[in-house]
Amino acid sequence: MSIRRADLLGGRAAIAGIGATEFSKDSGRSELKLAVEAVGAALDDAGLTPADVDGMVTFTMDTNPEITVAQAAGIGELSFFSRIHYGGGAACATVQQAALAVATGVAEVVVCYRAFNERSGRRFGSGVQQREPSAEGAALGWQLPHGLLTPASWVAMIAQRYLHTYGLTPDAFGHVAVTDRRWAATNPAAYFHGKPITLADHAASRWIVEPLRLLDCCQETDGGQAIVVTSAERARDLRHPPAVIVAAAQGAGRAQEAMTSFYRDDLTGLPEMGVVARQLWQTSGLAPGDIDVGILYDHFTPFVLMQLEEFGFCGPGEAADFVAADALPLNTHGGQLGEAYLHGMNGIAEAVRQVRGTSVNQIPGAARTLVTAGTGVPTSGLILAADG
Repeated sequence: MSIRRADLLGGRAAIAGIGATEFSKDSGRSELKLAVEAVGAALDDAGLTPADVDGMVTFTMDTNPEITVAQAAGIGELSFFSRIHYGGGAACATVQQAALAVATGVAEVVVCYRAFNERSGRRFGSGVQQREPSAEGAALGWQLPHGLLTPASWVAMIAQRYLHTYGLTPDAFGHVAVTDRRWAATNPAAYFHGKPITLADHAASRWIVEPLRLLDCCQETDGGQAIVVTSAERARDLRHPPAVIVAAAQGAGRAQEAMTSFYRDDLTGLPEMGVVARQLWQTSGLAPGDIDVGILYDHFTPFVLMQLEEFGFCGPGEAADFVAADALPLNTHGGQLGEAYLHGMNGIAEAVRQVRGTSVNQIPGAARTLVTAGTGVPTSGLILAADG
């Protein structure tokens, strides 16, 4: 029913802690070690101990089982554990699951985490190499024989249609890449710290799959990120001001597939994010003009433009100009193009820092942040706000 009316979750839970490893191309340690480091850092940030944790949430793609991370991190009994499917689309939904558990009393302190060696280990950008028989695998079977083997190739199909429909050129995507790298350049934690780019750099970067260039595609990263969720009341007594979860939502569109929804009537938008947007606006009672910072999932630049349009920040085909005008502070950590590709979890951490007032690229007066998860797949989103 929440697709049609506001839900009751808003304001009942908050993010009280964030923690991460360094972001690198070769971590030199196991994914389990990365997860445990991130979880420990997040608990320390919250002023909590492993003994306080009774719930854990991660991604179905994660190689770090909840019970194994709990054992290695010194966490005891768990009353709640959950996993979310669809890769990067799960990011904000992990926090939603944690908030649901806290709001209903199923758990008191829930840690959401994601850790991987996505550069030195399994590289998602290399595409489909082995896949067990499944319904998702059958769907991909219609695309792979035609050469659509990688995420970039799947996104390129939709990006090409977007450009054709609105009479744009691939340069339109460059505004997102330049914006992300501008923020990354002043973020010491970002892989591309000190390395801004220009529109000319974007235009000169090599083609990956037309109309996508190298600088339209996110990096591959080794690292871990964890988030601590508890009740809004408890969070107020902890180490940092809480980032209140004003609204949280998941969304899958009609005729939804995982990255290959090419049989929809219209390929110029992201219906799954439209479902999320409607829920977030309904539950929060907010509108685009109320958002101070946008942290939008940026695995590929075209999908950032489409997200802005799905949320109503601008009209269809107008997002490139919207970004070029700096109408909304966007991905102030540098995004996945500039800081790190952590399946969107590092974006949630940046949204928390903005409402705390502690970001290295702090937006003055930032009180409300919009965060989104991966697009092209069933996805999720959050609105976080400063307490009070």
